[in-house]
Amino acid sequence: MSKYRSIQKRIFEIIEKSKKGDQASLCFDYFLITIILLNVIAIILESFEGLYLKASNLFYIFEVISVVIFTIEYVLRLWTAGYKVKSSNIILTEIKYIISPLALIDLFAILPFYLPMLIPVDLRFLRILRLIRLLRIFKLTRFTKAMQLVGKVIKDKKEELLVTIFVMFILLLVAATIMYYLEHEVQPDKFPNILSSFWWAIAKLTTVGYGDVIPLTGWGRLLSGVIAILGIGLVALPTGILSSGFMEELSKKSNKEKKEEIIYCPYCGKKIKK
Repeated sequence: MSKYRSIQKRIFEIIEKSKKGDQASLCFDYFLITIILLNVIAIILESFEGLYLKASNLFYIFEVISVVIFTIEYVLRLWTAGYKVKSSNIILTEIKYIISPLALIDLFAILPFYLPMLIPVDLRFLRILRLIRLLRIFKLTRFTKAMQLVGKVIKDKKEELLVTIFVMFILLLVAATIMYYLEHEVQPDKFPNILSSFWWAIAKLTTVGYGDVIPLTGWGRLLSGVIAILGIGLVALPTGILSSGFMEELSKKSNKEKKEEIIYCPYCGKKIKK
């Protein structure tokens, strides 16, 4: 292995989640976690107008330092993507890595800082960009087993979740359409079109019932009751799917630990695997 490849591989080992005994990688993980948490705290503190006005320069300096760190991290991960994503050529490897979920989170973590430099934006869009900075907290996914478990469960159960979401969308569309034709003449301001009726359908299907939009006709009230009853069972489906996924993953982990359980030899006293 050439010196270039050796350095590249070592950097990959450092920036990836640390393995047992790799102090450099462990220090990098703790450093990055600290920066991410400090960024979240900074975003919260910036919401206090008086504090922000007094320390705006400090907030900006910290933001620049954070963006520099996250940019270097993103470039290094892109440079070492070949060790994580296997492909036939370098360009395809880079593309596959760039569109991966964690790489997109890394990109969105720095994009709000650079975008105003590239294109002119108004103040409203700038506020949205500042809000996107909160996505930096999802960078912790690399370092927490809990977030990795959530991601794995969603990935394993994505087909079931997509089917459930599709069924919910169809029910919302049907309910909003029927309610529009039932209530439009009576309440043209509340049900001006089918898209506006979606707000009522969502509130009713999720059984939230804000009460800001309610049907006045008899048929409308009947439909509202039917949708509410259907919503009780339908909205619970994704929860059940995710719960079963978590139980399966925890069961797999428990079985794996049992297989790897270490016992002692009754004759020599040495540790042996079961």
